[in-house]
Amino acid sequence: MRERVLIEGAYVLCDGGMIEAVGSMAELPALDGDIEEFDGRGLCAIPGLVDCHTHPAFGGDRVEEFSRRAAGASYEELHAAGLGILSTVGATRAAGEAGIAEAVLRHRDWMLRAGTTTFEGKSGYGLDRETELASLRAIAAAGGIPTFLGAHATPPKFADADAYLDFILADVLPDAAQLAEAADVFLERGAFDATQARRYLEACRSHGLELRLHGDQFTEAGAIPLAIELGARSVDHLEATGPEGVAALAESDVTGVLLPASALFLARPMPPARALADAGAAIAIATDFNPGSAFCESLPLVCSLAATQLKLSPAEALAACTVNAAHVLGRGDTLGRLAPGYVADVTLLDAPDWRYLAYHLGGDIVAAVVKDGNVAFSRSAY
Repeated sequence: MRERVLIEGAYVLCDGGMIEAVGSMAELPALDGDIEEFDGRGLCAIPGLVDCHTHPAFGGDRVEEFSRRAAGASYEELHAAGLGILSTVGATRAAGEAGIAEAVLRHRDWMLRAGTTTFEGKSGYGLDRETELASLRAIAAAGGIPTFLGAHATPPKFADADAYLDFILADVLPDAAQLAEAADVFLERGAFDATQARRYLEACRSHGLELRLHGDQFTEAGAIPLAIELGARSVDHLEATGPEGVAALAESDVTGVLLPASALFLARPMPPARALADAGAAIAIATDFNPGSAFCESLPLVCSLAATQLKLSPAEALAACTVNAAHVLGRGDTLGRLAPGYVADVTLLDAPDWRYLAYHLGGDIVAAVVKDGNVAFSRSAY
């Protein structure tokens, strides 16, 4: 994760949405045909950022919850006031398919302006058939990679989590599997236990979905062993992961996706990034963009948190939200690098050094974004 190649005075030659060549301008051969040039002098080009864990399909907001938490309200008090995940479920259902689609497009554009060229998006704020499927359709239509988070919470109309799983697996999963690439589950005290998570994930795998888990956010409840056993793509959060979990993850092929903005937002301990990296675990970082626990769409800000709070180097942080994040999404051979044969996704930083990505805390450093070989965002004319 510390390896990187730096080319001064470089070019990136794109053709048909793919990178054809990368090198020094001094060695650029004569080009024939109609060439469109984007002048990046004074800028730093890095791979387009990949956000492998977001929740962009939601209606309403959780600003009241945020305000009460800031004033000292406990989780139990917030829950008693009707706040939390289920409050967003109500607002998302009320938004309808058109409202959800509009919200996802808005959130995608926020991410794009922060340098994100590829995002994974989860459902999970519908918890019914219509809204879950509408959420997955909206994510795909916005160019995102859809993940079916049907097991996010249990709606009040069901007697318990098992009864809800009976419904979601029988009535929603078959159609959700036609829209999503992966399935996710919130394995945590008060959500779904390891037995329930296994049932959900095995059913999703039988429908051809890749597997992911929310795990060890508040407690170690068996997420890492289950992720390893089932061959999941990732286990995400890990704020509560101890030494045994670190060692197990390091011996596995499961990627640990770390979400420092969520830990900061909720005043939780940071995940053990340094221990995981030193042990040889594969790690990625993501925003966890959502209305309740990480209202943050900026991977540059997450890179700053990775450096200052997780003790990752700028190079490790960059790898964690480019090539490693692309691997989590099954796209490690096409996204996350500036190299021939990769998709022409480039984020251009208005900075004298690429390390400003992590160094400039909350800075407006993204000058332009190239997506599939086309300029998708530019702060000004270059």
